[in-house]
Amino acid sequence: MASRVLMLACLAMSCSVILASDPSSLQDFCVADSNSPVLVNGLVCKDPKLAQPHDFFFSGLHLAGNTSNPVGSRVTPVTVAQIPGLNSLGISIARVDYAPWGINPPHTHPRATEILTVLEGRLEVGFVTSNPENRLISKILEKGDVFVFPKGLVHYQRNVENWNAVAIATLSSQNPGVITIANSVFGSKLKISADILAKAFQIDKKVVYNVQSKF
Repeated sequence: MASRVLMLACLAMSCSVILASDPSSLQDFCVADSNSPVLVNGLVCKDPKLAQPHDFFFSGLHLAGNTSNPVGSRVTPVTVAQIPGLNSLGISIARVDYAPWGINPPHTHPRATEILTVLEGRLEVGFVTSNPENRLISKILEKGDVFVFPKGLVHYQRNVENWNAVAIATLSSQNPGVITIANSVFGSKLKISADILAKAFQIDKKVVYNVQSKF
């Protein structure tokens, strides 16, 4: 009896894992229909017969992004918002430009793992493991080097030279999402109470108000 119960439990767990995974594609492609009023987890497909070459095309990654901003970097994303044909394919790409000593500040991608390839320059990169360890894993990357940021973990990049740097990021989702930590915590709408942030970061409330004023 015990062995039968154990077998049924294992079978139930196996079924749960199978059902929890992403389904295999049942058609060649699913070009996003941005005009559809239907709400789904993702984007509705338009009629495949209406697909055109521009649904699978983007031009512009050869152009440098404007890094004249407080953090000194610019991300040029190519997700399903730019290429409708990426819908349901589970992949996207981005160009990241860095001014001298510019940073791509600590952030996460809630729906994707990221692989970063350095095209020009030298970058310090790193990610932090989850609680309770919170261990920083970082490395200096040279031109041609590749580094992986696991899905959902806080990570960053910094240009460590006095000239511009460029990298290409590929992500395992057509809509990876991005949560920049400073913007989310100090620039939320509505604002998080200064009492909460002061206690969380162990700082004075005046410091919280000062940081919030910058977002």
